[in-house]
Amino acid sequence: MHVSHSRFPGFGRAAAAVAAATTVSLLLAGCGDNGAGGGGTSAGGVVNLTMLTGFTGPDAPSYQALVKQFNATHPKIHVTMTAQPWATIGQKLPASWATGQGPDLATPSSDPGSIFTYIKTNSVLPLDSSVGTGSGQIDSGAFPAPVKSAFTVDGKLYAVPANMATLVLYYNKDMFSAAGIAAPPATEAEFVADARKLTTGSGSRPSQYGLSLADNNTIQMWPILQWMNGGDIVGSDGCALVDSPASTGALTRWSTLVARDHISPVGQSGADADTLFSSKKAAMEINGPWAAAGFRSAGVNLGIAQVPVGSAGPVTLASTVPLMIARTTKHAAQAKEFLAWYTGKAAQTQFSKLSGFPPARTDLGSAVSGDPTVAEFAKALPHAKLYLAGQADATRIDSDVYIPLIQKIERGADVASTASAAAKSIDSLTGCHKN
Repeated sequence: MHVSHSRFPGFGRAAAAVAAATTVSLLLAGCGDNGAGGGGTSAGGVVNLTMLTGFTGPDAPSYQALVKQFNATHPKIHVTMTAQPWATIGQKLPASWATGQGPDLATPSSDPGSIFTYIKTNSVLPLDSSVGTGSGQIDSGAFPAPVKSAFTVDGKLYAVPANMATLVLYYNKDMFSAAGIAAPPATEAEFVADARKLTTGSGSRPSQYGLSLADNNTIQMWPILQWMNGGDIVGSDGCALVDSPASTGALTRWSTLVARDHISPVGQSGADADTLFSSKKAAMEINGPWAAAGFRSAGVNLGIAQVPVGSAGPVTLASTVPLMIARTTKHAAQAKEFLAWYTGKAAQTQFSKLSGFPPARTDLGSAVSGDPTVAEFAKALPHAKLYLAGQADATRIDSDVYIPLIQKIERGADVASTASAAAKSIDSLTGCHKN
């Protein structure tokens, strides 16, 4: 993962459909063609498991350290983790797993919705036989509820969280002090007022922006602004909610703040938004744990607080990467044992300390309380929501509908009519038929 919103380009861009048979051999090249059994068994009776991930960023050593610890404490199982760019995994893994090749375990994408691609092709192993609270079992009940729900399809658990992140409000303490603001905003009303007050300079290009928002190649921020007001993008029934009064109210408020009050630049990518904040040209940004070290190294006098609370109560966005087992692995028991250990209390506590991410469990708050940064992200877990969770067409809803919607209203398009058109497009993708 990269220290930038851009580590979630379009929130994952889930893998495309399985390639035609004539191109399978090309897709398999470089993917670790280990046969149906993955790593195999050595002469000494040690089961070798291969794991492919997209963790190529500065947090990669944290994952490697966890794997090394597992290997040291499980002499009969050895996991070898390799990393490739998410785009490469998305191109190669669907075909390799569908044809019984490739690694024993993998993170298919940074998009939780990518699991549907592999479930449809019967490429991944259900984990239910190993779910429980006993030793060596996957304690899925400890996963944050949105994560467990997102990874459960037709009543079966297909993935565990390879990591867990929540978004919080980063703010520049020096800018707040200069503006006479004593504390970060706790409510949406204070958030709006502070964003206006912290925007200084005249015209459409202020010398300082109150907030740094991104609308493309980013982990999404705009849904949080809708959720704060009780809105959403899609309901649990697959029908669009982006045109509901709560959604359009929030979108109108915040798009007006951008288009008329210029609290944030228009059309920023995630990397742009990060750069604006780290260069001390914006006072606030909503971001995840991967950004903290970079902001501090840039010299920002950094404050971290919970996302302000709107009329709908506390809420923020959660992100997670699915970790799955190939259906054709010859070592399912050992792979499940690894997942049980990886998501256990001890491993998740250790990973949180190494990476700065909150643990992927809801029962470890006290274990990470010693690190105020990690504790702030862990504090957000109970009210964090996944973006477009459970939607098989999440990637297209995001790229083809939601991002264009935000980009249009930021530039002054009428919110009601633009949201209405977006809702129709979403319903056509999900198959919703409204009465």
